[in-house]
Amino acid sequence: MAQLKITLVRSAAHRLPKQRKIVKELGLGQINSSVVKPDDAATRGQIFHIAHLVDVEIIK
Repeated sequence: MAQLKITLVRSAAHRLPKQRKIVKELGLGQINSSVVKPDDAATRGQIFHIAHLVDVEIIK
């Protein structure tokens, strides 16, 4: 199964509370922090809401 490397490239400060919550739930704290998550529908849905804040790479 493929995995996604999610990197926070923009600050979540001064964003909608829902977007800040998603960033925190993904485990992203500071700018340039990264996490590896499974490529499933739930993760894709979270990324959809904060796509303007993150970079996503597919890892095999």
